[in-house]
Amino acid sequence: MRRRKKRARAAAPLPLELCDLCGVTFPVDEAVCAYVPDSSAVQPGRDWFDGLRLLTACGEEHLAVLREKYRLRPFVQEELWAAKIDRALSTDTPVLTMSQLGCRTGLHEPEIRRAIAWHNAHLPRGPGP
Repeated sequence: MRRRKKRARAAAPLPLELCDLCGVTFPVDEAVCAYVPDSSAVQPGRDWFDGLRLLTACGEEHLAVLREKYRLRPFVQEELWAAKIDRALSTDTPVLTMSQLGCRTGLHEPEIRRAIAWHNAHLPRGPGP
């Protein structure tokens, strides 16, 4: 009776992270992370992290550079509100009224209107005729 050779199974790939500054990949357990204020950041299903961006770096030096970059970026409340509205409008259930939008975002009508005005003022402008 001949015995079959056992095939060596390929090792499961190591989970990797990506440095937000230099783009190098490295093992997850070596990541250096921090949250920084960022008015463009909203998380689906994690509303309590709205306005915070998780930075991931390959080392303390790169994390310091990233933190400084975000420290210099202005925090615009209307931008955060616009991102919340975009998230609410991107769900499967349609929003039909200002009141429903307010319930989904936690915003009041004046804040919603200011966010819409901010969004419209920052739309990319295409080439003119």
